[in-house]
Order: sequence, then structure tokens, then C-alpha cells
Amino acid sequence: MLSETKYKFLAAEVKKRSGLILGPEKGYLIESRLAPLARAEGLAGPEAVVDAMMRGDQRLCAAASEALATHETFFFRDKTPFDMFTDVMVPALRQARAGRPFKIWCAAASTGQEPYSLAMLIREMNGISASILATDMCAHVMEKAKAGIYSQFEVQRGLAIQRLVKHFEQAGDSWRVKPELREMIRFETGNLLEDFSRYGTLDIIFCRNVLIYFDVESKAKILNRLAQQLAPDGYLVLGAAETVVGLTDSFKPVPGHRGLYMRNQPAAQAGPAAPRAVA
Repeated sequence: MLSETKYKFLAAEVKKRSGLILGPEKGYLIESRLAPLARAEGLAGPEAVVDAMMRGDQRLCAAASEALATHETFFFRDKTPFDMFTDVMVPALRQARAGRPFKIWCAAASTGQEPYSLAMLIREMNGISASILATDMCAHVMEKAKAGIYSQFEVQRGLAIQRLVKHFEQAGDSWRVKPELREMIRFETGNLLEDFSRYGTLDIIFCRNVLIYFDVESKAKILNRLAQQLAPDGYLVLGAAETVVGLTDSFKPVPGHRGLYMRNQPAAQAGPAAPRAVA
């Protein structure tokens, strides 16, 4: 077990690098996440990892921050956001874009199941074209996502057999996403605490189940910067347990669709001015 001093150092280092809050109740994560890192580095255990970090080992500081991040994901996770994608977002944007490809960003995409789920839906729709950017702060999960290779257990979580056969090819005991889906997605390492203006204007942003790990100040900053990247009629998708309430006025909820938001337009931009009366 780490001393209070070492725990505080680790928590501060993780927060500085990733924004994630490692509170006292998360002590169980240290053993489960840092023990494998210690073994890989030939160190005695999690405490030895923290000792090396305190001596200024920047590579281990980055590796420990990545190891403590949560990467839980699966295909078509929670289902509702994907229903909203096909039933709400795509119909509205399809009419407004008049054939222009949609630009979609999956933030904190982990091992790629979310962007690949969206790519499958897009391929199954007629007349829809889109480019998908998928980012995560952890380089090793982005490498797995880019490879598009998943175990039998991973494809059984949320993926119907019809989609598995249609969009994957067998690779030994695993399954690999077909090239036409992989080509739709650009994978990059990216941290939500850092500048992401280079991604340009986006039509849809999926940022699900990640803000819950940040403190209030970081959540507000991230949401305000997401608003700057989103097209005026674009959509933001958050996790079911996440909200913008009390954090920012940059977004408004889409009525009847939990977790779905649009930008809050200033009154002057809310719509065309009413015609003036003619004397």
C-alpha cells in the first residue's frame, strides 16, 4: 500500500497528464493497473513504479497515467446513442448538408468499438458518406483500434452475428474489421485537456463516459472547447450519466433524447430576423 505522500504524488501526476481524478476510493486501481506495468518494467511492484516517477522518470509517469485510465468499451454500447444517430442526427444533417460528407469525432475512443459501430451504421445507410476521427490519450489502445482485430469475446459483446459476418473477416481465433470500414476512420492519440482546434469544424461529437472522470473545472473547459469545434447545427453525444447542467451554457439538450445536445446559439444567431412591417 502506498504512503499518503506517494499516493498524493501519483494522483497529482495523473491529474496533470490526463485530467483524471484518482481519489482515495480508487486505491484498488493502483494494484490492478500498476502491477502489470511494474512487471513489464522489471520493478518490484506499484510502489517501485511510483518511486521511479518521483525520481523524475517521465516515461514511467506517462505509462502510469495511461495504465490508470479506464478503457471499458464494446460494440454498440448502450444502444440508445446509436439509435439517435440513425433516427435523429443523420436525417437532420443529411438534409442540411445536401450530400456533403459528415465529419464525426469519437473522443476517448479506447480500443475502437464505438467508431467502428458508427462506421457499420453509415455503411448500412443509403447515400450517406462520412469521415470519422477517433482519438484517445493512450497510444497502445489506439494501435489496437487501428489494427481492428478483436477476440471472440470482444465481438460477442454487443455485435449481432449478421453484422459480424458482414463487416468482419476471420483472422485465426480472432476477427478483423474489413478494410472498407477501417478506411473510414482516422485514429490519432489526443488528450481532451490539450488543444484540439486542428480537428476543424465537426458535425457530430461522441464524447461518452469520459467526463465523469474529470473534476468540475476540467469538465467545463472541455465542454466549452467542444462547443467551439461543433457546427452550429451539430450534435454532441454524452454518456447516460453525464450532463452539461451546471457546467456550461454552451449546449442545450435535445428534448426527448437523453444525452444528446446541440449548441446554444446566441439570440442574434438563433434564426432569421422577422420581416419588418411596411408602412
